[in-house]
Amino acid sequence: MPRWLSFLLWFVPILTLLGVAHVYLYRRLIRDMTAHRGLRRGAQVLLVSGFVAAAGFRSVGVWFPSSESVRILGIGLLTWMGLLMYLFFCTLAVELVQRVVSWRKRDVTPPSEALPSQPPSPERRAVLTGGLAVGAGVAGIGMSGFGAWRAFHPPDVNDIPVRLPRLPRALDGFSLVQLTDIHVGDVLQRHFIDELVARTNALKPDLIAITGDLVDGSVSRLGPYVTGLGALRARHGVFFVTGNHDYYSGATSWVAFLERLGITVLRNRAVSIGDAGASFSLAGVDDWSAFRMGEPGYDLDSALREVSPDRASVLLAHQPSNFDEVARRGVGLQISGHTHGGQMFPGNLVGDLVWGSRNAGLSRAGDSQLYVSRGCGFVGPPMRVGAPPEIARLVLMPG
Repeated sequence: MPRWLSFLLWFVPILTLLGVAHVYLYRRLIRDMTAHRGLRRGAQVLLVSGFVAAAGFRSVGVWFPSSESVRILGIGLLTWMGLLMYLFFCTLAVELVQRVVSWRKRDVTPPSEALPSQPPSPERRAVLTGGLAVGAGVAGIGMSGFGAWRAFHPPDVNDIPVRLPRLPRALDGFSLVQLTDIHVGDVLQRHFIDELVARTNALKPDLIAITGDLVDGSVSRLGPYVTGLGALRARHGVFFVTGNHDYYSGATSWVAFLERLGITVLRNRAVSIGDAGASFSLAGVDDWSAFRMGEPGYDLDSALREVSPDRASVLLAHQPSNFDEVARRGVGLQISGHTHGGQMFPGNLVGDLVWGSRNAGLSRAGDSQLYVSRGCGFVGPPMRVGAPPEIARLVLMPG
């Protein structure tokens, strides 16, 4: 599928939902609240401006990529989109509850006791509408504020014990720390990277794996921030596989940049971790969707060509896609990201519907296991609700 078509299939529904949300909120929180022409006109200008700016801010970023004012504007618009979404959902929820309560009252009232219906007075309607606006506004702002705090708060360290088939006993307790979906860009920059590196190094891992979607931008723009990853330290090294956003940002250039930092990039190949007495195979594949951008992309055959079936094996793959085939090939553990665990409620519920148990956490297919991290950063609105960011520390044990 051409990239432009993939973009349209993603962008058009989002734009439609955004437009519906703006219109709905104006009707419920402005038009039904006040008849003041000036206030209505001001709200119309604000909402229309917010919609147009939110829909087109990416294009402005392309035209003025190095402008700090545009960067700040972009952060503000992404925050506006998140706030608007939660105001929309909260207002809609409150209205639905009111309607259900009204219907239930109507159903339980015996016809013989029913009084002639009278339209509510303008004063009572104003009180009810005002209560709706205040309740929905407090809930929406509260959820947005919590989500922003959680997104910028350092990721939690999540310890996951994993029994890996054929792992030598000498490697019992081997710690593999996964960083994924950091999304360095206009919002998350060098300070976030430095803090992430410090927290990761404090875990004293045996191996660090970065499983894609590291950046949202070019090497020339984001290189000074990503340089901080060169300070990562692990006994058996730091490894990287590409994600779809890395391809949007120029994967070839980023691979060369990361290799100069001393990070080993696994592009459809495997290496041995350990020594002659105790070791396992670590393989990595390019992103599953890279072929859509005209890249060779995911090649499981090449990645597993030198992986012996009688050795313990771990596969780094950005997306949890194709895990059933990976399990059929006898790989003991796949480590992935990509889903963000849904990132923002109700996205986490949608993610569960789309990915099932593979949306986040540890799952199994036969004798093989898959761990999908919720990721360290975020994409889109700078918020995390119902899917907190994480640094995953997988502790390997003989299976």
